Amino acid sequence: MAEASAEASTATIPFRAGREGYASFRIPAVVVTHTGTVLAFCEGRVASARDYGNIDIVLKRSTDGGRTWGPLQAAAKNGDNLAGNPAPVVLDTGRVLLVHVRSAATASEDALLRGRVKEADGRRVWVQHSDDDGVTWSSPKEITKQVKKPGWRWYATTPGHALQLTTGRVVVPGNHTLPPTGTDNGTEPQYNSGHCLFSDDHGETWSLGYVDENTNGYINVNETTAAELPDGRIYFNTRNDSPSPGVRADAYSTDGGRTLVKPFRPQAGLVGPVVQGSLLQLRDPDLLLYSGPADPDSRAMMTVRASTDTGITWRTVHTVDGLPAAYCDLVRVDAATVGLLYETGDFGAYETITFRRVPVTALT
Repeated sequence: MAEASAEASTATIPFRAGREGYASFRIPAVVVTHTGTVLAFCEGRVASARDYGNIDIVLKRSTDGGRTWGPLQAAAKNGDNLAGNPAPVVLDTGRVLLVHVRSAATASEDALLRGRVKEADGRRVWVQHSDDDGVTWSSPKEITKQVKKPGWRWYATTPGHALQLTTGRVVVPGNHTLPPTGTDNGTEPQYNSGHCLFSDDHGETWSLGYVDENTNGYINVNETTAAELPDGRIYFNTRNDSPSPGVRADAYSTDGGRTLVKPFRPQAGLVGPVVQGSLLQLRDPDLLLYSGPADPDSRAMMTVRASTDTGITWRTVHTVDGLPAAYCDLVRVDAATVGLLYETGDFGAYETITFRRVPVTALT
C-alpha cells in the first residue's frame, strides 16, 4: 500500500531555502479556505536557519489545490524581530485567523530558559485575521495576558494548524516552560509543559484551557497537535522529549480543551525521532491521520499513519520516501485529496518546504 500511494501522490515546492529574500524556511502550517484556496504558511528566516533573529511569517496561496503557487507574501512581520509559530485556522464565517508568537530577535530559546530575557522581549502571543482568503491581513492584536501565565519563560503555539470545533470554539495547542525550582544557576534541567488556548467568540477574546505541567522528566510535553474526533472529544498528540517509552505522548479532552481526562501519557505506537507531528481527522472516511518522520534514529522518511480507534493504535498507510524530513502539517484539500506540507530535501531536512497531494484512497 505504501508503494502504491507514493506513486499516486504528486508534489510541488512552494518554499526553497535561500530564495526570495530568506536564508531558510521552517515550521510549516497549512489550511484550505471555504473557496478552496490553499494557504501555506511557514517562518521565513532572513539571515540563517536559527530559530531566533529576524523572522517573518510568510505565506503562499494556491487556487488549484496546491498544484501551483502564487508569489510569496509576508502575513506577519515584527520589524527586524521575530514573528513565528504560525497557527492558522479557517472559521465557519470564512475568516482566517492567524495566532502566532512574537519576541525580540535576541531572545533565543536558551536565553529564555535561563531567565536572561526581559519580559517585554520574551515570547508574546498575537492574533490577526484575513477576510479575503489570505490576500490581506488585519493589524495584529496582542492576547498575551489572556493566555500566558506570569513566570512562564518559553512559549510556543502548535506548530501547525489550529482547530475550530463543531461547537464553534477555536482551540490552539501550545507549550511553555516553568522557571527551575532550585538555584536557577543555569545548570538545572528545563521541562516543557503543555497547555491550550481557546476562544468562544471567533478570536475576539481568549482563555487558557488545560495546563499539564510535569517536572519529573518522565513526560516532557512539547510541540502539540490536535484533532476533533467524531464523538466531539479532542485528541492531543505531542512531541515527548523524555526517557519514557517512545517519543510521543497523547491525551483527550471531553470539554473542548478546558481540561484533560488524564495527563499526557506515552504513545509508543508512533515510532520516529524526536520531532513535531501533525494530526487530521477525516470525516468521510472516518479516519484519524498522523504525519511525521518514521525513522527511529533521525529526521527522515516522512510517513502518514492512520488510526481507526481514535488514536489508541496506529498503522502506516503512506510512506513518502526515505529522504530527510522534519516538521509537517496535514489538511483536507477536497473530497478526494489530503495535502501534506512538510520540510524535506535530498541531503537535509530543511532544504525545502514541499506540498504533496495524496489521494484519500491511498490512505484507506
